[in-house]
Amino acid sequence: MTEVTPDVRAAQAHEKHFSKAAERIFKAPGRVNIIGEHTDYNDGFVLPAALNYFTAIAASKREDRVIEAIALDEKGSRVKFSLDEPVTRDADASWSNYLRGVVIELLGAGYQLCGANIVIAGNVPLGAGLSSSAALEIVSAAALTGLSDEAISGVQAALFGQAAENNFCGCSCGVMDQLASALCEPQKAMLLDCRSLQAHMVDLPAELSLVIINSNVKRGLVDSEYNIRRQQCETVASYFGVDALRDLSLEQLVANKAHIDILPYKRAYHVITENRRTLDAADALSRGDITALSKLMVESHESMRDDFEITVPEIDILVDIINQTLKGRGAARMTGGGFGGCVVALVPRELENSVIQSVNEQYFSNTGLQPEIHTCQAAGGAFASLAEG
Repeated sequence: MTEVTPDVRAAQAHEKHFSKAAERIFKAPGRVNIIGEHTDYNDGFVLPAALNYFTAIAASKREDRVIEAIALDEKGSRVKFSLDEPVTRDADASWSNYLRGVVIELLGAGYQLCGANIVIAGNVPLGAGLSSSAALEIVSAAALTGLSDEAISGVQAALFGQAAENNFCGCSCGVMDQLASALCEPQKAMLLDCRSLQAHMVDLPAELSLVIINSNVKRGLVDSEYNIRRQQCETVASYFGVDALRDLSLEQLVANKAHIDILPYKRAYHVITENRRTLDAADALSRGDITALSKLMVESHESMRDDFEITVPEIDILVDIINQTLKGRGAARMTGGGFGGCVVALVPRELENSVIQSVNEQYFSNTGLQPEIHTCQAAGGAFASLAEG
């Protein structure tokens, strides 16, 4: 039986709950980061791709200045708040804080907006490190401005989404997730300079599959540990008097190792080397050098495990299973904030079944957890046709 897509589910529910058809449908994808972890908030480089898993909003205008929103994937949770009154956090419907945060940022920037009936549905796996929150932020920005006929660019939407997460939702994330959801192009990865926000699209080789495996390790520590890692990185940047670790060379860091606490040193070591790996990976992709790309992905995972210390044993086991199967003809690494979530693997199509079989046979017996395996395509972002830069 064909699965009903999120946009269709949202449209059907809108008609049911609001007794009229949605005027417009908006969509924004989740993303996977191929390489470049925890470099974004250090003004560095990342290499994400948007996924053909997305969050949809079916929406219609209201006569009043009220936003009424229903989240189908949160057991039909329903919220209602006014654009003309202070927007406050909702502890009972925490999903709505991403929408509320975007509303606050848009209003603060001078957007007028209009009242709206909104139904939200998605198929981005929740809590897996595939940026379901960024997809919700970007689709919210697109829907809110689209309904009120106010212009917004993909970069602006991404910055508003990041600000919502930083200022309202309490996670000090960089802007990669939001920009990927907004601007990525089909069948391409996006080399993003997180300082200038300049994006360069890199073709993904046709012979490689993008395989994502959810470890099903609950990511309970990610927000608090994420913020700690960011503080540690900022401590090292401050020691050297630079704006961000982007401005620090590996030679400078190593020469001053004796003067820096061990944990901040290790965090900075990861970020600086990861920036170089990301640039090298984009170059390897553009040349179709899968051997070089595979080596860089393996090194990236080892650095996240040993220097940034954000992997968990189950993730390490999963990565080892895949890499032992691929034998250098592709590679896997943890992706996302850490402490669980997903592994991303670039896999030659002829080895796809072997990888899936190895994971299914070995992961549960080693961890007691069932993996969820997704074979994905690189998709276009919500503003892909208007991509800047």
